[in-house]
Amino acid sequence: MNAPWKPGMTGQRDPFHAFVCDDHSHDLLSVIVSEMGWAPEKVNKGGMRNAVQSLSVTASPQILFVDMSESGDPLNDINSLAEVCEPGTVVIAAGQVNDVRLYRDLLASGIQDYLLKPFGADQLRDALAQAQAVFFAPRDAAPEHSHITTAVIGTRGGVGASSIATSLAWLLSTKHQRPTALLDLDVHFGTAALAMDLEPGRGLTDAIENPSRIDGLFIERAMVRASETLAILSAEAPINQPMMTDGGAFYQLLEEFRSAFECTVIDLPRNMLIQHPHLMGDANITVVVTELTLAAARDSIRVLSWLKSNAPQSRVLVVANRVHPGVPEISRKDFEASIERKIDILIPFDLRIAAQSAKLGKTLAETAKGNKVGAACFSLLEAVIGAAEEDEGDGKATKKGDSLLGKIASLKSRIPARRKDKAAARN
Repeated sequence: MNAPWKPGMTGQRDPFHAFVCDDHSHDLLSVIVSEMGWAPEKVNKGGMRNAVQSLSVTASPQILFVDMSESGDPLNDINSLAEVCEPGTVVIAAGQVNDVRLYRDLLASGIQDYLLKPFGADQLRDALAQAQAVFFAPRDAAPEHSHITTAVIGTRGGVGASSIATSLAWLLSTKHQRPTALLDLDVHFGTAALAMDLEPGRGLTDAIENPSRIDGLFIERAMVRASETLAILSAEAPINQPMMTDGGAFYQLLEEFRSAFECTVIDLPRNMLIQHPHLMGDANITVVVTELTLAAARDSIRVLSWLKSNAPQSRVLVVANRVHPGVPEISRKDFEASIERKIDILIPFDLRIAAQSAKLGKTLAETAKGNKVGAACFSLLEAVIGAAEEDEGDGKATKKGDSLLGKIASLKSRIPARRKDKAAARN
């Protein structure tokens, strides 16, 4: 429940509420509460169920004490309590189950402390004093780094944009130790969680269906933790369930990410540029992932042109991914000529590394450590960090050239004749 506290709410909250199951706890709490100058009538009977019912219609207190002795499913009941608690409420739970795993799970869910019954007066005083100190501790300290929002966009399906997004998020969180959020906006077929051997949960689906619920507490509960510094928000929505949204939920999520993390990586399907162009409004960096093919060249030109017009503040990095050894469909030189800019990072194709990454449930960058693929992923990380630190206006000018059709026609004329002969033979 220790979501980011919202200034200005202190005056609207009672300092303390309690919901207990037995007379002994009720009487002891009433005495201690009176000692601390709080109203003893705020100590109520009824336990967890009464707490949820009461807080669903009244403002949450600064500190909440709730007795879980009658709870058959403590973790599920804590989640129900979280639904009705306002951000910032400091929760102390009590119960009769002496289980280290339960204790850890309850702390991970956001409660401040768990007291084993029967508890004594001194133990209760210490827990309440600590909860009070937590509530009034300074919040929203200035982050060590400015927030970096990176959008990763594939120019074609199958170019490996999701692999690049997960690898970049993993590198930011491990190599630079920056708290990082990975947002996979392919709601039905996203692979961010799958790539790290995690269950996606319903967090993103819930956010789209109920944007009004999105706050710091929602972020804490809905995101899946891949590590101490990396959290993922994704979904596997049923394919017969269209996600109807105006994009407001995505905007709110990004706002919360800026408060809770130092970096955000967005795995952004290219159709989102059409449906929700505002998603690019705060992207510091855009990683355009492509392959060295004619179709990818065409769509790279289109995406780069769109970014120049609609997200001029974003620094663009072009990544050629899964580049096969030997002669590609289009040479790097000809590809760069067609898009009128250099490819920033070239990541070679390695079938063994790709297969191992999938089998182990690890990101491509983690699996490819010490390999050319891993070195290229690390180069991308340094390019993203470097681009974020550069002046906004540097390196953004692009040449004005022919129309899109003209560029494609010119590129077609450079394709080796043997490829044309093969195409003719197939026909």
